[in-house]
Amino acid sequence: MELLIVSLASLLAGLIDAIVGGGGLILLPALFATFPGAAPATLFGTNKSASIWGTAFATVQYSRKVVMPWRSLLPAAGAGLLGSLAGAWVVTQVDPTLFRKALPLLLAVLLVYTVAKKDLGRSHAPRFVGAQEAWMAAGIGLVIGFYDGFFGPGTGSFLVFAYVRLMGYDFLNASASAKLINVATNFSALVLFAIQGHVWWHLALAMAVSNVVGSLIGTRLALKHGSGFVRYVFILVVLALICKTAYDTWLR
Repeated sequence: MELLIVSLASLLAGLIDAIVGGGGLILLPALFATFPGAAPATLFGTNKSASIWGTAFATVQYSRKVVMPWRSLLPAAGAGLLGSLAGAWVVTQVDPTLFRKALPLLLAVLLVYTVAKKDLGRSHAPRFVGAQEAWMAAGIGLVIGFYDGFFGPGTGSFLVFAYVRLMGYDFLNASASAKLINVATNFSALVLFAIQGHVWWHLALAMAVSNVVGSLIGTRLALKHGSGFVRYVFILVVLALICKTAYDTWLR
């Protein structure tokens, strides 16, 4: 029964993650509810072992339909991997409690800005080209990769917003580009968890397959309905993130 529950949760998480990120909102609570006595690090590691596959398959699916800016994406993914490793190290030295308390407020600002700017992310008009775009993308990857390693919730949504607001992408292209960077940050985190023995490999395979199935469904929905659809899902996911992080920080 436990395997069925977490596999279904992984499928739904893969669907949401493929569209705009935020699949951890679904899968992590399901893991914590199903295995309340498990070490949190083990559940986080097991979550990564599934979600990385859905994100990777989403990247492949998007690349077949959307023009991917590989010359800027590859440096961004490399910077994201390094940033994630640095963030994971810093969290062992610094208590992230203060940042945790500020996160709901930061997400609220992001949500209000997105809703207020009704044309934000509706048209695809990249602001940079060539080396300038590569450097800007690498900066985004480094900063948000560091955040992912240091804390984590909402990484995919922050990546999408950064590509829309800073790079001039529409929501569909931003979501497609964010996937590769997210694969890199997830990979570095997964390696760290695996080295420390914090992955339940007996669950990982079934959850990974379910996550990939959900990812394929989510990617097709995003490609079929376009940037407007991705924008609305983005708003809903950020709203859910605000509620979840506010509850975890201020009410629990």
